[in-house]
Amino acid sequence: MMSKVIFLDVDGTLCNYEGVIPESAKQAIKQARKNGHKVYICTGRSRAEVYQEIWDIGLDGMIGGNGSYVEDQSKSVYHKKLSETEERAVVDWLHERGLEFFVECNSGLYASERFETVGEKTMKKYVSGKGQKDVSNVTVRTSFPEMIFGASPYRNDANKISFILGSYQDYLDAKETFSDLKAGTWGGKDEEALFGDLGVKGIDKAHAIDVLLEHLNAKKADTIAFGDAKVDIPMFEYCEQSVCLGNGGDEAKKA
Repeated sequence: MMSKVIFLDVDGTLCNYEGVIPESAKQAIKQARKNGHKVYICTGRSRAEVYQEIWDIGLDGMIGGNGSYVEDQSKSVYHKKLSETEERAVVDWLHERGLEFFVECNSGLYASERFETVGEKTMKKYVSGKGQKDVSNVTVRTSFPEMIFGASPYRNDANKISFILGSYQDYLDAKETFSDLKAGTWGGKDEEALFGDLGVKGIDKAHAIDVLLEHLNAKKADTIAFGDAKVDIPMFEYCEQSVCLGNGGDEAKKA
């Protein structure tokens, strides 16, 4: 069998929305690597959100920030960040609009002043929409164990910035205001928009996979992708084979 390069989305694919990785998934990854295949996570998470439990499975590396960061064998291959000017402009705009947010960096997740209190309701809705029945103990801190509170939101290492949507209009206005950046949404059940995000334009999971394959001197024909959401569609379209999980959204399944 030819060696394959396997890409796994994390939330809703490798693990459920309670953060639990099935033992069967761990064993499958270990067996795949034992059989000579390479396995990378390909996720919207920044490196700070890839906890040790995930690395302990045994991975060859990661694509993070929905394509802004590529790592192979613990070495950075590619990293596209917001400029300090772009990052500051977004933070100031969110402050002016009264929207709570967090700045996603490889060094950590930096929360805005009231994100912990305002975000709890949103995170309960988020995990409820992904199938968790009991959300009584869900908090921002349980959802983001490594989130940093009280630090300056002005960063020079931001992959992207996620913000709680007061309404869908907030996303539309962000998209119009920051037309030179990539605007997206993520969140609840059936692709419901709970958060908006802003990152570097011109990147996605497919572009990052292309960068990694060139680094590995590997072929597109030997790629397999696993995902569950709309953000995974570029990855599905790029890779030779793609699998959408049963819990995935309709648009992702069609792709």
